[in-house]
Order: sequence, then C-alpha cells, then structure tokens
Amino acid sequence: MLSSVVARRLVSGVCQAAMRPAFTGLVSSRGYRGDTADDTRGDLIEIPLPPWDERPGEAIDIKKRRLLYESRKRGMLENCILLSLFAKRYLNTMTASQLHQYDRLINEPSNDWDIYYWATEAQPTPEVYQGEIMDMLQEFTKNRDQEQRLDAPSLEYLEKESQ
Repeated sequence: MLSSVVARRLVSGVCQAAMRPAFTGLVSSRGYRGDTADDTRGDLIEIPLPPWDERPGEAIDIKKRRLLYESRKRGMLENCILLSLFAKRYLNTMTASQLHQYDRLINEPSNDWDIYYWATEAQPTPEVYQGEIMDMLQEFTKNRDQEQRLDAPSLEYLEKESQ
C-alpha cells in the first residue's frame, strides 16, 4: 500500500507534467544554438601557430613516413580516420609534386575543421589548396564503394610493404 506522502508526490508529478506544455511558450530556454546573425565573435580567441615550413631537402621516403604519421595524428578523430585511410591508399603512389601538395594541405591550415569541410565539400576550398590532391581527397571522401570507415587503419600493412 502506498503511503500518503508517496501518493501526493505521484499525483503532484502527474499534474505538473500535464501543465508543462501550457507553460513552455512562456518560459525562455537558454542554450547554445550556434552562430547567430548578431554574433560579433568578439569572444573568439585565435591561437597563432608557427607558419608551415617546406622541407626542400627531405628524402622522399622520410617525407612519406612523416606524412603518414601526420595523417594519423590529427586534432580531431574525423580527420584522423579520413586522412590516415587516404594516406594508406595513395601515399605510396604520390609523385613529389603530389606529396608537396598533400604536405601543404594537412600542415598549413591552422584549423582541422577547415580541412574536413573542404574534403567533404561543405565549404569551398581556397584556391591555394585546390589541385590534384584535393580532388583525390574529395573523391575519396565520397566513399562510393561504401567502405566501413570507423577507425584509422592498423599499421600492419607497413610491415608487409617493407618485406
């Protein structure tokens, strides 16, 4: 048998739940809804990063290893997965010019979200990054073969290639 206190709480809760929709329009809710038209972005902090330095004397095999590492260790998981799988598929077949483009693309922009938005074509790619590599990355991102891309590839494939 329910005690009178429990019964009162139960009835009170049901009544409050029934009245809640009537008051919803009267009470303003607070929350973040993204950028608004009147957002001045005055509270945005820009963290300066060192400029991208080209490494003209770097050996091709060293550059490929560095780019593989940098493709896997990104600031956000989405790019870790996307760029590491892209690097696994294309890095070993890239020409010196393509390696230079890829190096610049993944290391010069200061915001990983920019790279992601350009690759997914959610935002237009700046002219400086447009080229053969960006075209390849955008096509790869479309995932026309519907591969399951949930994680960065293991590094076991590197051992097989070196043998």
